[in-house]
Amino acid sequence: QPLISSSKWLQLHGLKRNKLTLSQILSQIGFRHRKDYVTTLGKLVASRYADGLFPQYKRAQDGSVYNLTAKKELILHFVDCLMGAIELYKQRMEWLTSESRQIFGVIQERCIVIVLDFGTAAPADFDLCRDALSMVLVEQVTQIAKFNLIRAAQDLMKWQQKSTPVSEHTVKSAVTWLWKLDHMTAASHTRSAEALLEAMSDDAVSS
Repeated sequence: QPLISSSKWLQLHGLKRNKLTLSQILSQIGFRHRKDYVTTLGKLVASRYADGLFPQYKRAQDGSVYNLTAKKELILHFVDCLMGAIELYKQRMEWLTSESRQIFGVIQERCIVIVLDFGTAAPADFDLCRDALSMVLVEQVTQIAKFNLIRAAQDLMKWQQKSTPVSEHTVKSAVTWLWKLDHMTAASHTRSAEALLEAMSDDAVSS
């Protein structure tokens, strides 16, 4: 799936885009039961010609009543469409909460710098962090334009001096660099801040 935000995804695949909101469906399978003010009578008059002729649906949100005129086939068509939409939403939720997206969310920027601050991670946790970082590089960074890695340490460590165009070769190189890093004691907060400032000094990085 493309690396887009959920709001953008909903614009493309949401109920409103596919005319499947409750209001949109009701307007296609019936008509609203009107109560209009008649000036000559000086009072509200309800259209009662539909009473008993059609099944009616009352919306809880605003109390409006709709007379349902659609044939069974059309209603079943909307049932199928809504079931399809539910399945699509489930797939999106499963995708959002799987693999690297569980930790990093969905990367939407075209150029990123990942700052590595492993803190006081034990050797086993250090490897888990590198597993997660390798995953995000392969799954998401491969779909953007440029990237770099910077490690917060006593002596700042950079994979490349500046953000580098993404390619199969550069991603493999970054993963190899990541797994060659030594386990170190925690960097100070000062070093972490320096690494962040260094990341943001890259002209290609917007945030």
